[in-house]
Amino acid sequence: MTKITNISVKDVKKLRGETGAGVMDARKALIEADGDATKAKEILKTKGTEATAKKVDRVTPQGLVETYVHAGGKVGAMVYLACETDFVAKTDEFKILAKELSMQVAAMNPKDTDVLLKQEYIRDPGKTVKQLVGETIAKTGENVQIKRITRFALGE
Repeated sequence: MTKITNISVKDVKKLRGETGAGVMDARKALIEADGDATKAKEILKTKGTEATAKKVDRVTPQGLVETYVHAGGKVGAMVYLACETDFVAKTDEFKILAKELSMQVAAMNPKDTDVLLKQEYIRDPGKTVKQLVGETIAKTGENVQIKRITRFALGE
């Protein structure tokens, strides 16, 4: 069976938009999947998981602290998200992840980071928070770790 090699730019852009993968990674995944976007997503997911595993031992001295306050100021959360360089800490992808994690902590009240990583992501129950973090690792090329979380609620 011959592999499709003439993948359209439109298909690559669409896959990139849905996965956040790089241009060449998206193109290679589409070629490997014979143009099937669903299979290409699975290929990228597998490669992202492998890439994440390779980065897990890297030191993460940079990052940021993000907060989220909900319900008229009755619930708030704070997340310390770490990465390898201040360059990545300043990217939109990293900042968005930090905000999403702080909303997750406010909504789901995990007791620690291990529990948080195992939770279903509130915006997409089809993925876990660990997968969400893995997507950012794949996009940025750096190790990203949730160092600390805290949640406050009136009356607790």
